[in-house]
Amino acid sequence: MLVTIDVGNTETKLGCFAADGGELLQSWRVTTDAKRTADEYGVFFAQLFATAELLASDVETVVIASVVPKLDQTLETACTRYFRCKPLFFKPHRQALIPVKTDRPGEVGADLVAAAIGACDRYGTPLIVISYGTATVFMAISQAGEYLGVAIAPGINISIDALHARTAKLPQIALEAPQRAIGTDTISALQSGIVYGFVGQTEALVARISAELGVNARVIATGGMAEVVARHTDIISEVNPHLSLLGLRKFFLSTKT
Repeated sequence: MLVTIDVGNTETKLGCFAADGGELLQSWRVTTDAKRTADEYGVFFAQLFATAELLASDVETVVIASVVPKLDQTLETACTRYFRCKPLFFKPHRQALIPVKTDRPGEVGADLVAAAIGACDRYGTPLIVISYGTATVFMAISQAGEYLGVAIAPGINISIDALHARTAKLPQIALEAPQRAIGTDTISALQSGIVYGFVGQTEALVARISAELGVNARVIATGGMAEVVARHTDIISEVNPHLSLLGLRKFFLSTKT
């Protein structure tokens, strides 16, 4: 089996693929915890596999994309000890699947490039890929399949946390769109501003990026908060929560040729 791991600042996604990078058998989304030891991660992975009735001993390859350097050695030790294989780390500036045309390719997040590779492989180009995670990131991919750059905005949860931190009386709310944009109580007002506000942000940035691309690019969303926005706009063609995992699978397959 192939295991792909996308380590983000807030969440870590894991995918388990059939031998030689076949179909996705199982995926998980867990909290990233930089304080966990290698043994804690190893036991945690073993528990996930056991729950899914998968055997850790069947793992042949592990590919990791990480934006948390502090965890790299921890995960390498965990994979070596519990999966019996040394993981392959995905580095955006060292891969040949998608040209990264930014000014400093070495600074581009591995998770973003992996998601871009997965999206291009699944949907073709041109694309605008939106990742709704710790930050909301809008990736522009040209007709020629080039990673041109991004727009980065505060993520939905970060924005909510900041609002609560600065405004003590505001309650916790469910991320559901109210019936009307004009809220008539605190909860509906917050829901309107957050949900419709991020919908508006998405539509405005997609329009600007499309104009700069010069084409009507397909819009694909990913990340834990993607469904919240996608439910309320027609501009997003599809939500795919597995783009980075699929991109890491594609990278693994490219190393075999």
